Amino acid sequence: MQNSPNILLITSDQHRWDCFGFEGRRIRTPHLDRMAANGTRFSAAITPNLVCQPARASILTGLLPLSHGVYDNHVSLDARTGERGWAGRLSAAGYRSHFIGKGHFGEDPAATPHGAPESRAESASFPDDWSGPYMGFETVEMMILGHWHDLLPCEEPPRGQHFERWFWEHGGNGEAWRLWAEDFGPEPAAAQTWFSRLPALWHSTTWVTDRTLAFLDQQQGERPFCLWASYPDPHHPFDCPEPWSRLHDADGVDISRTHRRDLDRRPWWHREALEREPLGRTERSRILRREYSRIEPQTDRQLAEMTANYYGEISFVDDGVGRILERLRLLGLDRDTLVVFTTDHGDLLGDHGLYLKGPTPYEGLLRVGMIMAGPGIPEGQVVADPVSTLDLAATFYDLAGIDQPEDIQSRSLRPVIAGTLGRDVAYSEWNMHPSRTGVELQLRTVRTGSAKLTLDLISGAGEMYDLEDDPDEMENLFDDTGHQLLRRQLTEMIHARPGPILDRLPEHLE
Repeated sequence: MQNSPNILLITSDQHRWDCFGFEGRRIRTPHLDRMAANGTRFSAAITPNLVCQPARASILTGLLPLSHGVYDNHVSLDARTGERGWAGRLSAAGYRSHFIGKGHFGEDPAATPHGAPESRAESASFPDDWSGPYMGFETVEMMILGHWHDLLPCEEPPRGQHFERWFWEHGGNGEAWRLWAEDFGPEPAAAQTWFSRLPALWHSTTWVTDRTLAFLDQQQGERPFCLWASYPDPHHPFDCPEPWSRLHDADGVDISRTHRRDLDRRPWWHREALEREPLGRTERSRILRREYSRIEPQTDRQLAEMTANYYGEISFVDDGVGRILERLRLLGLDRDTLVVFTTDHGDLLGDHGLYLKGPTPYEGLLRVGMIMAGPGIPEGQVVADPVSTLDLAATFYDLAGIDQPEDIQSRSLRPVIAGTLGRDVAYSEWNMHPSRTGVELQLRTVRTGSAKLTLDLISGAGEMYDLEDDPDEMENLFDDTGHQLLRRQLTEMIHARPGPILDRLPEHLE
């Protein structure tokens, strides 16, 4: 194990691929920009799924959603499957494995002897000194969600996990929770956007950074470590605290170029997913999907306010990444540590008049930033091949010198980085339950270096874009007679999806 590098995976949540300074937008991410300059970034990386739970399960397991079973949110990753992911396998090979922050792997009641640590109700049964194991990680420091809404409040002890119990210690009589909801003003007009009065020192971003620094300080070098540090922002609501909420002025940000709805040019489900009634099992679930998961059309000014606050959340995370990278340097760990920064999925942020996430796999949602730096990683390199966050698992196995499971779809990125083996296609898939939008879909997406096709297997409808000639995805070429050869080629790629698909998928619980 002496030549095995430490592995540090840092993730944000709902972070667009273009929201980095190095991509040219008016956002301040100096530390991530420096990391990209000192390492290799992947300019065409995508997520295996457009929402949190399936995407995170794929990062951990190296399996596509229909292979690990988490085909939508509110479908739990089987703990036995999770334990066979890279955290468990690296632990068995001698690594010290640890998880900090937002997991969002689900609520499998068999996950631990105390039940499901991410279940709001079952979390009350976990003692204060519980720290794992969970999903293959030997130890964990966790939160439940980490981003809040009136309908999704921060759990109060005895519920919650490590972060929530820390959070409620600040102030008295629920002061931290009260300040989170208060607006410094002037109150923005944008939906789900405000200048939160919660002190930055009491924020989840600070907590993830500080706990990561504490973990690094404890490493003595006897065993290599693998650590996943998982920030819950910039996921909505856009509730950035001071001073980060003022870092980007709404008058100076660059909003989406395609900020007008154009539903008549899209597949049928784009409109239906916005207009149908969600079919959750409870009235609370239906209200949540209407009021939290949907945002009505915003004016240019409202979108600018939303974008400025979203940028602020990302800059706050960037500052945390900078502190972590500096601590690695001071401890002398940077010479032996692979650092990866990525996210679970993007955010529509006004593209085509849409917001947040949904069954519309435009680049802002499907594509993600992914940066690697550390020993053996070329500096200043940009890889344009279509790859996936799914590939991190095989990359970690490769670097650690251990065999990967035969059934995973993950493939090591080392040959791609070295330029000895290219990639032609990356996959994303989502069986969307009608509880979210009232629409049931079986979406399959393939992205090549220059094109993208999405099919709904139920209706046969689809959308296809030439990303070289039409990077803003304005012209749906699915039915265009001059592009049927491309459609056939991409359709064959969809049907050539690698790896097994579960015969029986788990129950959806929303």
